[in-house]
Amino acid sequence: MTTLVLILALAPLLMALLNLAVYRTPRPAHGLPAVSVLIPARNEEANIAASVAGVLASRDVQVEVIVLDDHSTDATAAILAGIDDPRLRVAKAPPLPPGWSGKQHACATLATLATHDLFVFVDADVRLSPTALARMAGYMQRHDVGLASGFPRQVTVTWAERLLLPMIHVLLIGYLPMPLMGMFGAAGLGAGCGQLFIARRADYARAGGHAAIRASLHDGVTLPRAFRRAGSMTGLFDATGFASCRMYADAAQVWEGLSKNATEGLATPVGLPVWTCLLLGGHVLPWLLLLFAPSLAAVGAVGASLGLRLLVALRFRQHPADAWMQPVSVLALLWLQYAARWRAARGRPATWRGRAYPTG
Repeated sequence: MTTLVLILALAPLLMALLNLAVYRTPRPAHGLPAVSVLIPARNEEANIAASVAGVLASRDVQVEVIVLDDHSTDATAAILAGIDDPRLRVAKAPPLPPGWSGKQHACATLATLATHDLFVFVDADVRLSPTALARMAGYMQRHDVGLASGFPRQVTVTWAERLLLPMIHVLLIGYLPMPLMGMFGAAGLGAGCGQLFIARRADYARAGGHAAIRASLHDGVTLPRAFRRAGSMTGLFDATGFASCRMYADAAQVWEGLSKNATEGLATPVGLPVWTCLLLGGHVLPWLLLLFAPSLAAVGAVGASLGLRLLVALRFRQHPADAWMQPVSVLALLWLQYAARWRAARGRPATWRGRAYPTG
């Protein structure tokens, strides 16, 4: 048992070290690439002005910004109306058709309005630096992929954010074999961050665009897999240095936001037992062994688990002291996944931004 736990703790740390050799910040593009930045906005009065301003400040690219006001009931439309820049266009979303999630319908609509061959889909709560678009376009120049995604720096303030959101990067670099993504086209190797995507127009059309994932609430997983099923490779890059995002403002939003897409991520009927074994075995059992059956292997397993969380914190500008929360973070994450699985089994919908979606 102790040896197995040590392996489960060491494996993601070694995977992370391997992944960080290829998970890099892209260099800027050559020339002056043209990019259509597409922003779905539903009740984003707190974010939309800063989001658009960041994109309009972009350097070394030709940029158009298209914002889709998705039936907002707050001041989103009024704020957009007050921005005077010919590169900005604002459109109203048509009614949401049956069988679509709101974001996928908004992104599909935005794609029909874009004029350039590079599409950047970005959430309204993401802040891009002036070099972000040039770097993303540079990635597309240097890699033969139809879709790429960057993980922004996750801004965490409250205890709930600091407890759970670092697990995004723990899972990303500790458990995704990134070197294999560029070698094999299997759909299961597709991964991304729904906050920030860049796609080529032709590959987007070939994959069916967001219509191919119309009911999904987890485009970070489902969109890259749709591209791969259509024959287009996908890629990942580190956006920590040029993009940031504060996804949620309090514990209730953290729970609702992470729960809404859990059943398309970790909490699938097949995947959840596997993830439970991997995460409990690698990050919780080491502490129990250290307490009740101390050994050199138990010390090594605890060190490997803490080392992974500390590596994530230092590399992705998180709170290093929070590494000590790793076993609690894992337990909280698994609790959330099982709650989402139970909700789906009972036929209760996931909710987000005032809309309810069936889960299965």
